[in-house]
Amino acid sequence: MSVETASEDDNNDPNASPLKHFGREVQLSRERWGKSRAELGKEANCGYSLVAKIETGERVPPRSFAEACDRTFPHSDGRFERLWALVIRYAYPPWFRPYVALEQKANLVRMFNPTLLPGLVQTRAYAEAVLRTGRPTNLQDLVTVRLDRQHILTREEDPARLWLVMNEEALRNSVGDAAVMRAQLNHLRDIAETPRHRVQIVPASKRNVLVVSPFGMLSFVDDADVVHVDGFPRGYVLADPEDVAQARDAYDLLTAMAAPPDETAELINSIVKDCYS
Repeated sequence: MSVETASEDDNNDPNASPLKHFGREVQLSRERWGKSRAELGKEANCGYSLVAKIETGERVPPRSFAEACDRTFPHSDGRFERLWALVIRYAYPPWFRPYVALEQKANLVRMFNPTLLPGLVQTRAYAEAVLRTGRPTNLQDLVTVRLDRQHILTREEDPARLWLVMNEEALRNSVGDAAVMRAQLNHLRDIAETPRHRVQIVPASKRNVLVVSPFGMLSFVDDADVVHVDGFPRGYVLADPEDVAQARDAYDLLTAMAAPPDETAELINSIVKDCYS
């Protein structure tokens, strides 16, 4: 996944991209209200360097930065959060934007992952380790937009429910060092113990050959389910009723194959102790 930025010829044009426009608006407001970059960084819980890079359109701002701008600059009335929504939309590659837009509207997200934990439950360190393997030049931007997708699970209004099924291999597949994996699996255990979510593990002894690639389904209050199939070099969305029915049947079989949700926390604790202590 790559983050779209302006071309080199447009580096000085504040309207060359949503990212450049956001940065210019931050700079104008900061200077208008007599704030230094260091002062804004303190308000946004970040450093001078990140503020400078956001203002020049070199870094994608996290949601918390836009919220801090609206708190800091008088009469903003949510303007920076509205601008940020456009920035984050265009931070995804064109082929992924339709899925993200659907994911943000979903009230239930069901996912199956055979070898890695999905982005919706990744910690920052785990996401960095996964994304670093592709040797991107914009690693921190990729991490920022990936972690922002998790907002659907914690938003105040109608947070989405998550039902996650994974092969046990995904928990034993070491990403980063032992500390990264401990923190990641502890985070996964917390999600598994959150009442509205479900996390199930297919034990290694079951030899899951039913599905070998990651996929997921999105459900909505007033619309039909859709399926997202992850793949290389890009994923795709399926809305045909026959495809959705086939995916739903496969997911039902996976949940039947997996250990019950109330055994997940104990299994995670056992893997942490065996592999990452």
